[in-house]
Amino acid sequence: MARSELRPVIKLRSTAGTGYTYVTRKNRRNDPDRLRIRKYDPVVRRHVEFREER
Repeated sequence: MARSELRPVIKLRSTAGTGYTYVTRKNRRNDPDRLRIRKYDPVVRRHVEFREER
């Protein structure tokens, strides 16, 4: 089965400036805009906002 373009792989980059990233998939129908999620950044050892980059 081919991977659907409806659920593309995206990178979530830390806004703390550490360069740490998470890789995940998102549903374009439910989230057409860029994602912004608070997740744990192990470099600064706290939760910060991660933003989608393409």
